[in-house]
Amino acid sequence: MEMDAHPPASQERAVQRDPAIDLVRFTCLLLVVAAHCMMVSPVLHKDGTVTTLNVLMEQSWFTPVAWGLMIVPLFFVLGGVTGLQSWRRLKAHGGNGFDFAQLRLLRLVRPAMAVLAVMWGGLWVALLLGVHPAVIQLMTAGAAMPLWFLAAYLTAQLSIPLMARLHERVPLLTFAVLMALIITVDSLRGAVPVVAFANMIFVWCAVQQLGFLMADGFFEKRSRSWLLGAVVSSNLLLGLVTGVAVYPGNMVVNLNPPNFCLLLLGISQVATLQLLHKGIRWIADLRWVQVVIAVTGRRSMTVYLWHLPLLVGMSGLLLLTDVPQPFAGTAEWWWARIPVFFAVLTLLLPVVWLFGRLENRPTAASHARGPSRTAVVTAAVVVLVPLADAAFNGLTLALLGGGAACFALSVLLLGRVPTPVLMRPTQEGAEFRGGRWRTLPEPGLRANLET
Repeated sequence: MEMDAHPPASQERAVQRDPAIDLVRFTCLLLVVAAHCMMVSPVLHKDGTVTTLNVLMEQSWFTPVAWGLMIVPLFFVLGGVTGLQSWRRLKAHGGNGFDFAQLRLLRLVRPAMAVLAVMWGGLWVALLLGVHPAVIQLMTAGAAMPLWFLAAYLTAQLSIPLMARLHERVPLLTFAVLMALIITVDSLRGAVPVVAFANMIFVWCAVQQLGFLMADGFFEKRSRSWLLGAVVSSNLLLGLVTGVAVYPGNMVVNLNPPNFCLLLLGISQVATLQLLHKGIRWIADLRWVQVVIAVTGRRSMTVYLWHLPLLVGMSGLLLLTDVPQPFAGTAEWWWARIPVFFAVLTLLLPVVWLFGRLENRPTAASHARGPSRTAVVTAAVVVLVPLADAAFNGLTLALLGGGAACFALSVLLLGRVPTPVLMRPTQEGAEFRGGRWRTLPEPGLRANLET
């Protein structure tokens, strides 16, 4: 598969990194951590078992709040923006879709492999120390909740080379076809419930396409009245389909498997993001904000994957102490969420220091060869099979260990990343090695891969 060495002029803007996007993603990550701190509430019973309450889901006021703060679609919009940028940068250096898949798999799988392995080992130790098996299963299921997001996000990211090609040829038609597929699946999910999981692909790919459109300036070229109209109309339609009970009104219920409501939220959020872009960009250009984003942005996947296991583990250990535990949903419990949030952030610091480097790009000597296409495809299957099993049947301790082994096998199959190959030997700084033109490293080139 041959690619142009340089993106078309109309695509140059999509190769430039937007600091506002990094700031929004960082903010969304903090909101996710805060939301999970308000959900987890374990209760220790006299027989040694533990149950947990999802406090937020039991609050009547949470349904309208979740409508405004359901930021998962925004993550996929941002992933579409940065994913398209990364794909075009790679393509400009002679890379192809398999190279992109290798990089994306390594970027996401290596941090997840560490989480699964440590969780599996830690829970087995707890089991051997006499912790009730029901407690172990509860902690396994609760701490592994982020894995469904990893499965959906990874699938959407691996589709970027194909979806980007369709986007460049027929962008609006591609989006319309995905929307039609989403509605079709939603129409069939009542008769054939399992078909609803097809929208794990269609919904998130469609929302990702919104990120493509944003990267190419589609929303930037729209007037403020057009953007406001998109926000109002998408929310009115969302209110209509939930008001007549076509879909549930609680957006958390609509999340897994996703449905048409999440696409409407994505449209509203991308239009809102464009409306606020200038203000966000002004904040993102502040020096201290840039420093924070530069440090944390490179470890976003580590933070996301580890925060919930740390929260569950901390909450479980507190049950074994004499620390007073307020009843879930009381005023004392809500006030306690503040120290819990900061405690989780504190616990994340050493974890990010120890495991954050797994998000770095695994470099290799310039003569190194990348994995074969068969190895890349096999690695993707090896990763997605345990993730799909967990999504359909729930995560068990055995699957946790099997998933860690599968992820490790995937990393071995993917190998290391060769020096980018340029299709045009006339580029300054290129040299000929081993029958191929290769680029020389640029000063200050960052090794890690963007999400």
